[in-house]
Amino acid sequence: MLVAVFFALGGHRHLALEQLRAQQAGLQQYYASHPWQAALGYLVAYVAVTGLSLPGAAVLTLFGGAVFGLLWGTLIVSFASSMGATLAFLASRFLLRDWVQARFGDRLKPVNDGVAKEGAFYLFALRLVPAFPYVVINLVMGLTPMRTWTFYWVSQLGMLAGTVVYVYAGTRLGEFELSAGLVIAFTLLGLFPLASKQALAVLKARRVYAKWPKPDRFDRNMVVIGAGSAGLVSAYIAAAVKAKVTMVEKHRMGGDCLNTGCVPSKALIKTARVLSTIRRAKEYGLKTASAEFDFAEVMERVQRVISTIEPHDSIERYTALGVECVHGEARIASPWIVEIQMPNGKSMVLTTRSIIIAAGARPFVPPIPGIEHTGYFTSDTLWGMRELPRRLVVLGGGPIGCELAQAFARFGAQVTQVEMLPRLLMREDPEIAAMVEKRFREEGVDVRTGHRAKEFRVEDGHKVLICEREGRDLAIEFDALLVAVGRIANTAGYGLEELGIPVTRARTVETNEFLQTLYPNIYACGDVAGPFQFTHTAAHQAWYAAVNGLFGSLKKFRADYSVIPWATFTDPEVARVGLNETEAKEKGIACEVSTYGIEELDRAIADEEAHGVVKVLTAPGKDRILGVTIAGEHAGDLIAEFVAAMRHRIGLNRILGTIHIYPTMAEANKYAAGVWKKAHAPQRVLRYVERFHAWMRG
Repeated sequence: MLVAVFFALGGHRHLALEQLRAQQAGLQQYYASHPWQAALGYLVAYVAVTGLSLPGAAVLTLFGGAVFGLLWGTLIVSFASSMGATLAFLASRFLLRDWVQARFGDRLKPVNDGVAKEGAFYLFALRLVPAFPYVVINLVMGLTPMRTWTFYWVSQLGMLAGTVVYVYAGTRLGEFELSAGLVIAFTLLGLFPLASKQALAVLKARRVYAKWPKPDRFDRNMVVIGAGSAGLVSAYIAAAVKAKVTMVEKHRMGGDCLNTGCVPSKALIKTARVLSTIRRAKEYGLKTASAEFDFAEVMERVQRVISTIEPHDSIERYTALGVECVHGEARIASPWIVEIQMPNGKSMVLTTRSIIIAAGARPFVPPIPGIEHTGYFTSDTLWGMRELPRRLVVLGGGPIGCELAQAFARFGAQVTQVEMLPRLLMREDPEIAAMVEKRFREEGVDVRTGHRAKEFRVEDGHKVLICEREGRDLAIEFDALLVAVGRIANTAGYGLEELGIPVTRARTVETNEFLQTLYPNIYACGDVAGPFQFTHTAAHQAWYAAVNGLFGSLKKFRADYSVIPWATFTDPEVARVGLNETEAKEKGIACEVSTYGIEELDRAIADEEAHGVVKVLTAPGKDRILGVTIAGEHAGDLIAEFVAAMRHRIGLNRILGTIHIYPTMAEANKYAAGVWKKAHAPQRVLRYVERFHAWMRG
């Protein structure tokens, strides 16, 4: 109400620079004859303006310099601005904080935790580098748990440098001629944010690096720990720009993706799918078809595929590209020193300007009683299996568990899939997960959702899993167990603890938006950093980590997660980018949903794969794509068109106007865009057009 009255009475006009400048001479005379009254009146006015979050504080600061001079102007403005900011802070706290925290407390928890941990430092950074208006900082900080006294003294200290610059500029407002002092004043105004930002970075770095002596020279520009997807891409980029880079891997080049993840699993899934297609021979007009297989030979084929792809990630290839590849175990001894212990007993110590942690992740094995006694496989150890288990329990209903459960069922194993959540693939929409589950049950997978694994036993030589379902226990006998309940980042054993580099609640290495850890020259990317544990995301992050690590002193780039796609290679495949309907509802994001059933698609009908859906979320009334989910044949390939569309802000109208080859599965994307277009057809215009055509017919 006070703000509204201020504007209604024209108070903002009195804070215009021209108005104050016109009164400058008179006010200077009043100050000369009544210094204390003038200073007190100015202080009260300044506190009122800033306390009510009114515009005009910057003009008042300049005017304070013009009237009171540099010394007294700085003193008065410094205290007035801090007092006014604190009043605005308290107003925001008492009027809004309880409501905001009650409604958005879950989303604000990371902010609250950050303020509780290092609130004073972050406020100081915001005050020192005025990237955001001070009035916004005052109001936003009032919504956090920061103490009032902390807010006051940090504001007083943080705004002092900026106050001096603005007040000094104000001392030159009376100069109607272009002078060196006036040029310097406004040059300082322009350069202050940049200089203060750099000074703040230096201050923070000195605090972090205080106990670590910095080498006078460096052996390497970059050392990369880990030779998985993130490590390989980081090292490749460094070598491509002629940096001296060393990549250290203690196991095998290529990491999980090549040796135990993407490559072997897709090779296994392909063979399983061939068997499934043969069993469906009658659907293709074939009277009979059958196949005999030896599971050991199937697994040997998987190894053969790995061996064929292996040269792409080999030491020989990366050495030829200019990367020094070292087989050994790395330990970060200081922010600039990496010690490497090699299998032959030799060791080497490297000094380096930057370090990239790309240590990957490993399967998480839950501490369920008895699990060690019965034994288990994970997605890492599965590939040594040569005998198909008769009864297999798959623990976990996420992407890895679903892919492998279906594959083993197609080879003829009796598969029981146990998931404690109410459905499979909890990150996907319910109807999408239901399509996958329906297919699983048709193929003989015993899906046990809502079952919590309690205990593993060995009874009379038989392995038994005890599950809890709605308060009742039930037993499942099995011959082999596959644990696929998620993956955990590798954060131990290479120096993070000694350096004090923190990890998140998700147990990944904590990084900022530039992928920097606690130490600005140490970066983390890939599965070890999260938040997505996909090979393609690891490679995406690696670009940012490598470029920032090499050129960050000149320019840093924020990692962009705005358009991240992924796929689950079950049958039907499930691919996704952006929001799905479930997430949109949880986050309160308004959207429209357009759905096209692939059972209507000509190519899908011809291929006997007429099942699935393309589901597109758009902004209300617009063709801007917020997210897409595709379930069906080759969904992982079809999603690429929507990924490109979202990345380059192409709407559904342009997808509809793009020629798609007939007959292909990709036409499903165009038809989904057509569903949206039909729903947004201009009905009033069409009625007029209908009348026009009737008139033309006579």
